[in-house]
Amino acid sequence: MDKYYFNLMQFFEGYVRNYRRMNLSHLHNVSMFTKREIDFFAQLGEMLGFDAFIEDSKFDKSKGRSRPMDLSWWKWDARFDDEHFLYLALHLERESIPKKDVETIEKLFSQTKEGYIPHNVIGIQYIKSAERVDYLNELIL
Repeated sequence: MDKYYFNLMQFFEGYVRNYRRMNLSHLHNVSMFTKREIDFFAQLGEMLGFDAFIEDSKFDKSKGRSRPMDLSWWKWDARFDDEHFLYLALHLERESIPKKDVETIEKLFSQTKEGYIPHNVIGIQYIKSAERVDYLNELIL
């Protein structure tokens, strides 16, 4: 199956421009930020014609077990296969604890079973410095 890549920068721009609509303030806890951000991307995926699942799972070969995905978008089309999803379009991870940044990247790019390799990944996480961003980018590459 051909891979379908999104322009993730368009998603990012929409996310930033619509952030105020999430109606979050300093009165909300971290869990509420996480919930609203994941819900934003779940709704976006559904509007784009995907099946969105929160806390879905995929097998991680290095861990030898399934691990949860904060959000996944799956493409289903009965014209091609009426029993199985065609592909995993997106895997999103949202992490608010800075020291879990490497673990988040490992989850996004883990070796997994063939049908669970996402076409696109998004990581939303708190990172404390530009130097750390550089380090994480090198890790991804």
